[in-house]
Amino acid sequence: MKIARLPPLNSLKAFETVVRHMSFKQAADELFVTPAALSYQIKQLETFVGVKLFNRLNRAIELTEQGLLIYPGVQQAFEQLNLSMRLLERSSAANVLVVSAPPAFTAKWLAPRLYRFVALHPQIDARISASLALINLQVDDVDVAIRFGRGNYPGYCEVKLFDDYVVPMCSPEFLRQRKDFSLESLNTETLIHDDTHTTNKFTIANWQDWFKSVSLNYNPQKKGLHFNVADHGLNAAISGAGMVLGRIALAQSDLDAGRLVMPFAHKIKIDFSFYALCLESRANEPHIKAFRQWLIEEVQGNIDLSAQGPVA
Repeated sequence: MKIARLPPLNSLKAFETVVRHMSFKQAADELFVTPAALSYQIKQLETFVGVKLFNRLNRAIELTEQGLLIYPGVQQAFEQLNLSMRLLERSSAANVLVVSAPPAFTAKWLAPRLYRFVALHPQIDARISASLALINLQVDDVDVAIRFGRGNYPGYCEVKLFDDYVVPMCSPEFLRQRKDFSLESLNTETLIHDDTHTTNKFTIANWQDWFKSVSLNYNPQKKGLHFNVADHGLNAAISGAGMVLGRIALAQSDLDAGRLVMPFAHKIKIDFSFYALCLESRANEPHIKAFRQWLIEEVQGNIDLSAQGPVA
């Protein structure tokens, strides 16, 4: 079979979308066409290439051998087209910097400091996307991503920002109201739990782990408070609601300002660290390079987690 020219682009896009969803209806919804129009485009492609690409079953579809043969190339071609268009967009908006970061990191660490970057680089339009989504810098409209992990990201230029630790924290007023506060009395207090410490991706030390690390039994006598966003737990502790096992990196500004205090020096190091990532191919673009350099200087000048008491 010899094909002298390419089939219509719309029919190839229809094919790629149907295979991605393995559903004519979902593909039609994505492309904003009717199922009948989509079916016509697939028929048009099959007529052009002279072979069937799908087997229509009762309530499903499957690729034929010929469909399986051409799909990888079609899918890669559209990925390259999308990448090319995004490169064009980036080149026309070189002063725009899009940074993706976890919501708590954004609220507690990045946002309070970002004005210094803007002051240094007023020509750069910095836009922060606070999201827990795992960003793909190859296809998403993001220049720099902040990740919380173990490092070693192939294809990316990574900068390790800092490690992190968990330690009990409370408001100064909460502490003043307790005359004989001690490790042993912690079980009688309202403990605030950061439920982001346990997710499908990682597990951070929780209250039970912390009690064990100081050779105490974990036996809380009051119901605790649970939050699924890290900064909400810190804010609850600031308001005097209880004692939170907080992450120092996220609580640093509150600790510096005296809104939170650490009654006990003992802390546990987390197995994960914060990293700033960009594509290796884009590391030297001026706005990305400037932001990465600012992050490094900001970390070196404003946070020293290793100096705050003994590490568990």
